[in-house]
Amino acid sequence: MHDDAAAATARPAPAEDGAPDLREHGAPVRGQAQTLERRLFVQLHVFTGCLSTGSVVDAVQRSGLDAVVYADLNDPRGVGVLLMDEDPAVFAGAGRALLVGQPFSALTPRPDFTMLGRTYASGREPDLADFLLRKVPRNALNPGYPWAVWYPLRRIGAFNRLPRAEQGKILMEHGMLGRRYGEAGHAVDVRLECHGLDRDDNEFVIGLIGPDLFPLSRLVKDMRATRQTAEFIQAMGPFFVGRVLFQALLPTDRRAT
Repeated sequence: MHDDAAAATARPAPAEDGAPDLREHGAPVRGQAQTLERRLFVQLHVFTGCLSTGSVVDAVQRSGLDAVVYADLNDPRGVGVLLMDEDPAVFAGAGRALLVGQPFSALTPRPDFTMLGRTYASGREPDLADFLLRKVPRNALNPGYPWAVWYPLRRIGAFNRLPRAEQGKILMEHGMLGRRYGEAGHAVDVRLECHGLDRDDNEFVIGLIGPDLFPLSRLVKDMRATRQTAEFIQAMGPFFVGRVLFQALLPTDRRAT
C-alpha cells in the first residue's frame, strides 16, 4: 500500500554548508521545488481492563486532542487511543495528562502495542503539505472508515544494500497492489517512519483503514506475495485491530476539497 517507490531514488541535495537537509521534498510544481519542514507525528496507545468505554470516550473528547478511540477487536476489555499532532511534545504533555488521568489510571497499559511514527515524503507528492499534514487525519478521522489495522515492521538490512533502481521496482510492486485497493474504496493507508522512535527498532508504522474489516485482512494477505514482504521484511507486528468508538471532528482545513 506504500506509494514510496521514488524514495529509493530520490535524494535531497545536501545543504551548501554540509549540514543535513531535514526538509521533506515533494514533486516539483511548475518547475518549482516543493519542500516543507513540518510533519505529523502519530502515536497509538493500547489499554486493557476497560469495562466502560463511555468514560474513555468522554475523557478523550474533552481533551480536545486530534484523536481516535478504538475498541480492541482481540480483547473485549481493550481500547486503543490514537493521537496526532505536529508537535511530539504534545504526547508528553496534554497526551500524557490524558492517559494518566481518569479513567485511564484504572486501566492496564499494553506497551507492546505502543506505536509512534512520523509522516514522510517520497519525493513524488504533488501536494506536499496535504500529504504530510492533512492526509492522515482525513483518513483516521473519517466517519466512513470505522475499521483499522495498525502494525510496525522492519526490513532486513539487505534491502538497503540493493541498487536504488531495484529498490524502486520492489516498492512499486507493493505500492500498486495497495493502490488497487484504494481506488476500489476498500482501504486507505497511513505510512509512517519510526526510525529511532520505536522500542523494538522497527522502521515503519503502517495503518490500514477502511469501511470493512475483511478487505484490510485480505490486503495484508495479498501483500505477503510481493517481493518486499516475501524477501525483505524481517518482522511485522504486533497487529492492533480496532473499530472506531470515537473520532475527533476533522478541522475544516483538513477536509478534502
